[in-house]
Amino acid sequence: QVQLVESGGGLVRPGGSLRLSCAASGFTFSRYDMSWYRQAPGKERELVAGITRSGGRTNYADSVKGRFTISRDNGQNTVYLQMNSLKPEDTAVYYCKAVLLRESWWGQGTQVTVSA
Repeated sequence: QVQLVESGGGLVRPGGSLRLSCAASGFTFSRYDMSWYRQAPGKERELVAGITRSGGRTNYADSVKGRFTISRDNGQNTVYLQMNSLKPEDTAVYYCKAVLLRESWWGQGTQVTVSA
C-alpha cells in the first residue's frame, strides 16, 4: 500500500523556520522524482519545489527561491522541505507528490500557518 505521510507543519511567526518531512512507503522511493506543492485557501495548488530521484537536480518556484530547500534521503525514504524566512503568504497546506512517468501519488498534506 502506497503511503506518503507529511509532518512538520504548524504555526510559526514571520521570519521563522520550519522543516517539513514526507515519509514514503509501499513503493521504490529512489525511482521517483519528488515534489512539494502547496494550496492556500481559495487558490489553486501550486508547485513549490521538486527534486529528481537521485537528488542531483532541484527546482523552485520563484516565490520561494533562496528561502526554501528541498532534499531527500533515499535510505530513509523521506523527502524534506526546509523553509526559512517564512512569510504570511507562505500559509497553505503543503503536500508531497511522488512521480514516475504517468504514475503519481499524493500525501494528505500538512498545514503551515505563518502569522504574528
